Amino acid sequence: MEKKSGKLGKINMKIESKTVTLKESQENIFNFLSDFRNFENLIPQDKVSKWTASQDTCSFNINGMADIGMKITKLEQPSTIHIDSHGKNPFAFTLTANIKEIGENSSEVNLMFNADVNPFLSMMAEKPLTNFFNMIADKLQVIYG
Repeated sequence: MEKKSGKLGKINMKIESKTVTLKESQENIFNFLSDFRNFENLIPQDKVSKWTASQDTCSFNINGMADIGMKITKLEQPSTIHIDSHGKNPFAFTLTANIKEIGENSSEVNLMFNADVNPFLSMMAEKPLTNFFNMIADKLQVIYG
C-alpha cells in the first residue's frame, strides 16, 4: 500500500483571456506591453493596490488578499512576451502575452496564464483570475480599440 503524505496534489491551472482586436500595429502593442510601467493603465484600480513597476518588473496587491510580483523573462519581438512570477507570490506562475498581426495597423492580443496549484486554490482562483485577465484585455481595447 502506498503511503499518502497528507498533502493535496497539484493540478495545472490554465486560463486564457478573451482575444481582443486592437487598431494598432503589432510592433506598437509589443512595445507597450513589454514595459510594466504601462500596465498601471491596464490594471483595474478598484481591484489592485500598492502598484509599483519598473520596465521589466512589477508588484501589487489584489484586493488585500495576495501580493503579486512579476518579471518579464523573455521577449520574442514582436509577437510574444513571457512573464514569470517574481518575489513573494502565493504560487509560481507564468503569463504569456500573445500579439498577432492581422493587418498593417491591426492586431489581436490575448493572455495565457499557467500555474500548478492545489485543487482547492484552483477552484477558488480560476474565476477571479479569468475576470482579471479579461479586464486587462478590455482595457487594452479601450486604449487601442
